[in-house]
Amino acid sequence: MSELTAALADALTSKDVVEAVARHILPPLHADGLGIDVVEGNRLRLVGMVGVPPEFTRRLDGRPLSSHSVDAEVLRTRTPAFIGSIDEFRRRYPGMADVAVASSKKAWAFLPLIGSGRAMGCCVVSFDRPRSFSGEERTLLMALSGLVGQALERARLYDGEHSRAQELQRDLLPRELPHLPAVHAAARYLPAGRGDQVGGDWYDVIPLSADRVAMVIGDVMGHGITEAATMGRLRTALRTLADLELPPDELLSRLNDIVHELGQDSYATCLYSVFDPVSRTLSLSLAGHPPPLVLHRDGTVHRPVLAPDPPLGAAEPPFTLHELQLPQESLLAFCTDGLLEASTGDLEQGLTQLQQTLARAAALTPCFPNGDPDTTSGHLDDLCDQVLSALLPDHEQTDDDAVLLIARTMPTATGDIATYSLPRHPRAAAQARQHVREQLAGWGLNDLVMTTELLASELVGNVVRHAKGPIRLRLLRSRTLICEVYDGSLTTPRIRRATYTDEGGRGLQLVAALSDRWGARYLSDGKCIWAEQSLPHPAGTAVPGRPHSTAQTRRAATDT
Repeated sequence: MSELTAALADALTSKDVVEAVARHILPPLHADGLGIDVVEGNRLRLVGMVGVPPEFTRRLDGRPLSSHSVDAEVLRTRTPAFIGSIDEFRRRYPGMADVAVASSKKAWAFLPLIGSGRAMGCCVVSFDRPRSFSGEERTLLMALSGLVGQALERARLYDGEHSRAQELQRDLLPRELPHLPAVHAAARYLPAGRGDQVGGDWYDVIPLSADRVAMVIGDVMGHGITEAATMGRLRTALRTLADLELPPDELLSRLNDIVHELGQDSYATCLYSVFDPVSRTLSLSLAGHPPPLVLHRDGTVHRPVLAPDPPLGAAEPPFTLHELQLPQESLLAFCTDGLLEASTGDLEQGLTQLQQTLARAAALTPCFPNGDPDTTSGHLDDLCDQVLSALLPDHEQTDDDAVLLIARTMPTATGDIATYSLPRHPRAAAQARQHVREQLAGWGLNDLVMTTELLASELVGNVVRHAKGPIRLRLLRSRTLICEVYDGSLTTPRIRRATYTDEGGRGLQLVAALSDRWGARYLSDGKCIWAEQSLPHPAGTAVPGRPHSTAQTRRAATDT
């Protein structure tokens, strides 16, 4: 009893309780079977079984709490039932004789489990041969069942709280990652295999303008529901800041202020990166987080040497902005320290092991398949599983959460980019329209000529009137048609309400009416105003609801 008491005191989950009972009760009694079930509604749900065939386990789980069953009688009377043979079972419970025969057991002790003054379940100890139960054995089993009942009640409270915490954390993470023209990604989040609390690891893939993609991974220090909630707040704040098109160093500075406001004991590591498929540049800033690994198409794995800034909450801006020039196609591997330190306990050794694992996996898995996004995602999922099996061979023994994010980067084809310099002169709008007509004719996008001319004309005209040069027009063909106008001013464009008598002020209203979405992002030497349009369907018809035809465009312009 003293050994069982100590084991039950250390048991956290219901599964731990079953294992402790099987280890400390079955051998001394020469028993070979154990089953513990609990009452849920009007049914008995199996918590765990030992020494019973799996098919018999499935038969018992979820059975109705019938008034004619031995379990029901034990729970109703709170009195144990000791049955020494199959003949005695048939005589006392004829309606359950077939169950006794199917169990292949010959003797049973049915013990009620009492918690907080109520019968919450039943513990069944079974034997492979008939036997009688002495008075001392009955007293001992009753005493043991009292310990088991109290431990099981605590464990089920923990199971419920832990399950709710994990559901909260999963709900705060992305349900699925987007398939984007420049990035295909797969991710794995694994909660701690042991321990009593959830963590604050998170990841995200965020589409930005001009097919650029933000990839982020972070870890709130500590464990618990508070840290999981903090993770959700930071992820929401980061997505909001990402929509402002802030560079990584400035974004982490803003996020650092938010962490400071959470209190002196709040800290988080974070890696925020932005991939530009046109320049094949990965811009990133590190707040106490390890850098990503870069897998090349030839199978070599590059480990950038980047010094991280301190974690959020402990750092003092500015953060360092790093830039990596990526190859034509590459895989990026991001992870949290829970993955790197799981098997080695050392961050540097974990990075080395991850580097070697990626290299071996690249030799076995087609990391750069040609095909549709679903095929690519399938290969990335396989790669994630290979990495996890190598770095987390025994996940049940880990005491920290782990996140792995693998992203395949794909640059924009040269033939899908067109760039033109324009003079800072009223005739720049006319030149922009001419460039649009010629380029869209070459791309076979004649249905979009009229709307794109209007968009380019309005954006260039605004630069000529309100900003400063140099002026540049860029067209990108992707899943959408992207029209960008660059200038040398940091003035923020905004839609204003123009009255009927105003002669201007409707340009951005027209841009908003003709595009799917539009916005501005700021550069070191100016800004870019962009607008996106859906491409026509393959049959040549415009996407419903968008004014792509010439007549529709003229009506939209007139209405505006």
